[in-house]
Amino acid sequence: MKAAALFRRSSPEPQTPATDKVGGKGRPTPTRKEAEAAARARARTPRTRKEQAAARSAARGDASRRMREAMKTGDDRFLPARDRGPVRRFIRDYVDSRFSFIELMLPLLLVSLLLGTTGRQGLVQIGNTVMFTTIMVIIVDIVMLRFRLRRELSTRFPGQSTKGATGYAVMRSLQMKFLRLPKPQVKIGQKLPETYR
Repeated sequence: MKAAALFRRSSPEPQTPATDKVGGKGRPTPTRKEAEAAARARARTPRTRKEQAAARSAARGDASRRMREAMKTGDDRFLPARDRGPVRRFIRDYVDSRFSFIELMLPLLLVSLLLGTTGRQGLVQIGNTVMFTTIMVIIVDIVMLRFRLRRELSTRFPGQSTKGATGYAVMRSLQMKFLRLPKPQVKIGQKLPETYR
């Protein structure tokens, strides 16, 4: 009886569910498309110093190109810091929309110099008068620009910093209109928008 019990087949043990492999990667295997995209990204990443320098140079070149384009179109995102923002954009439009005697400065000074080289006392006197009158008119124009601009800025941008606004406006108005950068976006006499944001 005991021997029969010894050779009797025992009941099979209940199987335990398979556990995860210890030390596995813990994520699904990437598809071929994902693996190729990752390889392309790694290939684009500069590794050596030479590649990093080339990448920095390319980025600087791209930024310069965008800035040059913004100087023509007035795109505020890529302008230099000194030209960026609604206050500076309004100042540019305000200066560009008004006729300024400063724009006549170069031609009048050239005439006065030509008259001064004639050697005739009367023409030299006229040349000096033209030069003196031009300088006085420009000074009066700058003073008027300053007061009118400050009034406009306080009305349109209350509470905002307008530091350096007058100097920015004067430097822009001293340039001939076709030489100004960023390029003028308004014509002389054009009505300006009520809001700049």
